[in-house]
Amino acid sequence: MTKGENRRAPDQVRGDVDLNYDVAGCQREIIMNWFGRKAAQVPARPALSRVYGSWSAPAPLTWEAQVREGYLANAIVQRAVRLVAEAAGSAPLTASNPALAALVAATSGGQGLVETLASQLLLHGNGYVQILADGAGAPAELFALRPERVTVEADSRGWPVAYRYKAGGSAVVLPAEDGAGRVAVVHVKALHPLDDHYGAGCLGAASAAIAAHNAAARWNAALLGNAARPSGALVHDPGDKGMPLSAEQVDRLREELAESFAGGANAGRPLLLEGGLRWQALSLSPAEMDFLALKDSSAREIAMAFGVPPMLLGLPGDATYANYREANRALWRLTVLPLCAKILGAISQGLAGWFDGAELRVDLDRVPALAEDRMALWREVSAADWLSADEKKALLGVA
Repeated sequence: MTKGENRRAPDQVRGDVDLNYDVAGCQREIIMNWFGRKAAQVPARPALSRVYGSWSAPAPLTWEAQVREGYLANAIVQRAVRLVAEAAGSAPLTASNPALAALVAATSGGQGLVETLASQLLLHGNGYVQILADGAGAPAELFALRPERVTVEADSRGWPVAYRYKAGGSAVVLPAEDGAGRVAVVHVKALHPLDDHYGAGCLGAASAAIAAHNAAARWNAALLGNAARPSGALVHDPGDKGMPLSAEQVDRLREELAESFAGGANAGRPLLLEGGLRWQALSLSPAEMDFLALKDSSAREIAMAFGVPPMLLGLPGDATYANYREANRALWRLTVLPLCAKILGAISQGLAGWFDGAELRVDLDRVPALAEDRMALWREVSAADWLSADEKKALLGVA
């Protein structure tokens, strides 16, 4: 495990955690399983142990395990990240230099620069762009490095002077600046209050909700695999002079039930009982039924962590926004545009050594989701008779 991966691994939960025998207690148990802490010393109530006993899973301590569990295996996280990253990658750009705009818009290694950096910032909290120069020393390509493979090398004062990149069993040191004192690697990072060199991604903040959501999905799948209802108990009543079932009879009954009556394909199939056998159906308690709402609650928390309105992810019961248009506008205003400003500002600053007055920004007039806002602004400015034509153009950003 590299130094960068260690920094991305979540800290273990510290302190004594009191597990109550309710849904909230089960949520805390999921959190402890996610962060690698064992809670086997806490006795579980038999009823809840029967329902939630399948929650235990390997704790994803490494960055790769977090991505597999939190992104590749979770539809809400993947859709939220792709929704924001693809919107950022498709945002129309305006640049101070046409060559600068072409350099940023070009794909490198099959990846779009802005879209890749946006997804890396959301998941990892860090993005690294290597500036590749041609034979004349001019920037020819911008390549986004895998952030979990990059380690910041700082000097004695703590300033980054190089970046160590590990891939394929080998490592290479990339200097932060080239021989002419220009930036060679652009580091874009999200805010991390406790780290000077690395940013904090959204995946770590949403890890508890992701674990709960994945556990709820596995629980629902197991429930559907058993005729979409709780199982029952086969009770044997031997009577006053009867004999209890032998071990062989119990094993035979279990095999017959598993082969002929278990699973969704056998739902509703009648069961013929004899010899003092009686079927007792079991139901879920209200506290256990609340677990069904845990999945939607976890999905909303995941959407909040990634800055996506829940309505855009198809989550039920969301009435915060009047319609999808308002939700889409909020996504752009509150998430996509600030993320694009961070990415484009860092790239502009990194390329300032080659392009004088380098500036990259999103062209708000060409964003479809903001067309209504821009039309309202144009109407208000046009109706201001006390402004001159030049002043109106300056307010609208028209040259």
